[in-house]
Amino acid sequence: MTERRADGDGRIESATHYLPLRVHYEDTDLSGAVYHANYLKFMERGRSDYVRLLAIDQTALAAGPDGLFFVVRHCAIDFLKPARLDELLEVRTQFTGTSGARLYCVQSIWRGAENLARADLTLACTGKDGRPKRLPEILRQAVAGRQADAR
Repeated sequence: MTERRADGDGRIESATHYLPLRVHYEDTDLSGAVYHANYLKFMERGRSDYVRLLAIDQTALAAGPDGLFFVVRHCAIDFLKPARLDELLEVRTQFTGTSGARLYCVQSIWRGAENLARADLTLACTGKDGRPKRLPEILRQAVAGRQADAR
């Protein structure tokens, strides 16, 4: 099943979200390659847009009575090849599971058939006080329906 959005949020196919993006000058370092921290920014966009396409309003969760937020608890990333100015990239995101206050995902950045970076992430749901909170049921159900076997 493929879902498409015209407003730039990418698309979902099966258990994977695909977000196309172009490398801009501001994304590169002095050598002309994408600065390493920007890969994390690209991945954040992928996760945010995936959740948006799952019809989960993160702004409403944050403003709600529990004030729920998602923070990166763990990130292990491998930088495999550099991306360069003007290249068209694709961020691929798969949610691989949930447990209590945690959401697990695998993300990668591709240039055509070349895998440029891969990351395993653990996200935590916290309240306004910064303490862990159980994942909202709406998110747990959405992820369960789209869970990949990458974990």
